[in-house]
Amino acid sequence: MKPKKVGILTAGGLAPCLSSAIGDLIQRYSEIDPSIEIICYLGGYKGLLLGQSVKVDANMRLNAHVLLKYGGSPIGNSRVKLTNVKDCVKRGLVKEGQDPQKVAADQLVKDGVDVLHTIGGDDTNTAAADLAKFLKENNYELTVIGLPKTIDNDVYPITQSLGAWTAAEEGAKYFWNVVSESTANPRMLIIHEVMGRNCGWLTAKTAHEYRKMLKNAEWLPSIGVSQKRRDVHAIFIPEMEIDIKKEAARLKKIMDEEDCVNIFISEGAGVKTIVAEMEARGESVPRDAFGHVKLDAVNPGKWFGSQFAEMLGAEKVLVQKSGYFARAAASNAADLNLIKSCADLAVECAMRREGGVIGHDEDQGCVLRAIEFERIKGGKPFNTSFEWFQNMLAEIGQK
Repeated sequence: MKPKKVGILTAGGLAPCLSSAIGDLIQRYSEIDPSIEIICYLGGYKGLLLGQSVKVDANMRLNAHVLLKYGGSPIGNSRVKLTNVKDCVKRGLVKEGQDPQKVAADQLVKDGVDVLHTIGGDDTNTAAADLAKFLKENNYELTVIGLPKTIDNDVYPITQSLGAWTAAEEGAKYFWNVVSESTANPRMLIIHEVMGRNCGWLTAKTAHEYRKMLKNAEWLPSIGVSQKRRDVHAIFIPEMEIDIKKEAARLKKIMDEEDCVNIFISEGAGVKTIVAEMEARGESVPRDAFGHVKLDAVNPGKWFGSQFAEMLGAEKVLVQKSGYFARAAASNAADLNLIKSCADLAVECAMRREGGVIGHDEDQGCVLRAIEFERIKGGKPFNTSFEWFQNMLAEIGQK
């Protein structure tokens, strides 16, 4: 039975797909059956719990294509875990004694929503899975359909999450400018910290996209404008063991020859070591509602900079983070195609009331389908054996 009313929410951190996905969903519903009502919850699960939403009117439907040109989320995000009752109470999202899942379910019923589209990463879709399970166990007639957003590209069993390609491309553009800072100071060490808590895919892909730009550029080595000087000299990601002393010896030679060293690191690289050091000093480690270490408080880029500075004889260390720049971008062409195909299937699934997370299923021949919620989880590591990655390590001398 087709839905009469659908709800849309975005949650978690930003990715270059949220606005586009909303636009595509609105456009597809309007094409298939404009009589289906659409509302958007404001601020993710926070808005759902508080009953804050906006109706998609005729003007929004007519101009939904505009959303494909923007980054961010026009309806807002938040990090809320429905099963973390204590946090929801503390933030004033539910009252003492209330179950956030029941509050969310009751609000959906009150709003007359038949299908809820959640656009988010593993935390968002894990929360959606918990909500879908609660709805089923308590006989709520409502279908939840997720779209996989995360620039980390680390969701099982999804081949490619929405927005990740764009984030890598934007991170490369960011560093294209930052690397010129090496001309501002002798013996400069530049640390490019890329988002990626447990997975190094984005760091690796950002470096790969950046090096594509280098290979297509013109150079004038006789006056110092060389590819070697502006290249990526090391890549450190959570999936790789790092021998700091060995790497320092290799990078010291590059520093002596090029007067600079450029390192790409994942924000999750070395975190276990840093956290252990902080706890050994008796320092508290800040964590979010999902129990994740707050990486801005740990500051891996600064830690790596301090580790290498003395060993390389660096006169200046510059730590630059491309994460917020990259994740807030509008979707590129590749992501727009992926997002549209996923959004179109999401609407098809809604029409037949089939729940799940839309993505290419790695366990089923990478077919695009509604993947069962219970199979969705985060923390998928980057496969370092990919040929393109191994070739890149060999080219920069890290292999």
